[in-house]
Amino acid sequence: MKRIFLTAGLLSFTIFASAQQGEWTLQECIERALEHNITIKQTELDVELADIDISDAFGNFLPGVNASASNSWNTGLTQNVTTGILQTQTTRNFSAGVTAGLNLFDGLRNIRQYQYAKMAKLASEYSLEQMKDDVALFVANAYLEVLFNKENLKVIQAQHQITLEQLERAEALVEAGSLPKGDLLEIRATSANEVQRMIVAENQIKISLISLAQLLLIKDYENFDIAERDYEVFGSEVLEVPVSEVIEVAEEERYEVKVAEMNRELAEKQLDIAKGAYWPTFGAFFNYNTRESGAGRFIAAGLDPDEPYREIGFVESTQEVVVAPNMATEIGNPLPFFEQLQLNDGISYGVQLNVPIFNGFATRNQVKKNKVNVLRSEYQLEQTKLDLEANVYQAYTDARGALKAYEAALIAREAQVQAFDYATERYNVGMTNAFDFSQASFNLENAESELVRAKYDYIFKLKVLELYFGVPITDLKF
Repeated sequence: MKRIFLTAGLLSFTIFASAQQGEWTLQECIERALEHNITIKQTELDVELADIDISDAFGNFLPGVNASASNSWNTGLTQNVTTGILQTQTTRNFSAGVTAGLNLFDGLRNIRQYQYAKMAKLASEYSLEQMKDDVALFVANAYLEVLFNKENLKVIQAQHQITLEQLERAEALVEAGSLPKGDLLEIRATSANEVQRMIVAENQIKISLISLAQLLLIKDYENFDIAERDYEVFGSEVLEVPVSEVIEVAEEERYEVKVAEMNRELAEKQLDIAKGAYWPTFGAFFNYNTRESGAGRFIAAGLDPDEPYREIGFVESTQEVVVAPNMATEIGNPLPFFEQLQLNDGISYGVQLNVPIFNGFATRNQVKKNKVNVLRSEYQLEQTKLDLEANVYQAYTDARGALKAYEAALIAREAQVQAFDYATERYNVGMTNAFDFSQASFNLENAESELVRAKYDYIFKLKVLELYFGVPITDLKF
């Protein structure tokens, strides 16, 4: 119960520029609140983020592919890649590569992370449904508040009409000398007091309408109004159900329990993920790379005219010298860009195994932290069930008390009607004074107002109990 009423503190209001006109039914108000409420929209974003997390977790099963390319210039004393001589020069070098990696085993962490993401989305959906129930019930309460204020005004107006009739009669009797002037003044005072109460009641209607319009994010307060109809008091079958059965159903159906249970399961899954760090990881990789340079290259230019042949050895048995052609070379232009890429490419591939041995107790401490979180979530689930049980008992007691108050208000109203009729008869024949008649009128008005208040208080509290009993908010009868 407390959480439902505290939902008001969680609601953010954004004013729409568009004017809303016409009379709104309760169903229309609930539908608009569910569509435009800021808190609900924020919770819907949480569900969208959970979908993205699922996509991220699924992506961990896919290979990672990355491409790189660089083109650099080096200026200064560097080695000439053609001659091997250190010289001051400016050279350009290009390289490119593609690397792919696939995680084959990581202690089942990827699988568990994917399971965790799907569970987290379900928890977000439960939170969204819980928020919708709270907002819808809060709107219903605000709507019934407007109805109560309107009914209360009608009670005062009806009683004031009777007072005006008595005032007209008293004025005639005073002029005829059949009634003391003091009685006329008493009735006039009663009439003025009723007018004052009507003004207060009209202000209460405006204030409650503005509160409801703000809750629905409607700016046009002047034209906003609700559809007036008599909301009947439906049967109280749920009050005939043992409270223990209501609690049992609530624990199965209420979203706050489902959220707490899901949070416990999420904590347990996080513990499994943390334990996966104890296991070795095994993966495969593939790499393709190539390069190109703008430096010149050696090319043959024929026999060296100064020394066409060079000695490369001799035959030991004959002592004959062995010579070979001495080719002259020169530095020419580099090969074409794509030809170099083709000539200089290469690939590498393999598998990699990493075995965790010691990482400063990080893995062990993380596992311990997750064990604490599991215990925390279990305690939170237990506390949620205790709170729910207390809330159901409170709602059950409130609904039964509201029903008794409504039944008592019916009896009290009937008694006051009879008392007022009796007072009217006595006043009409001069057996009682105007003060006693005004007091009877005031008591009847209070009884009528109390009956209206008890009626809508019972309707709302019964709906709260029905909500705990598993009746969807859209199926509640008002």
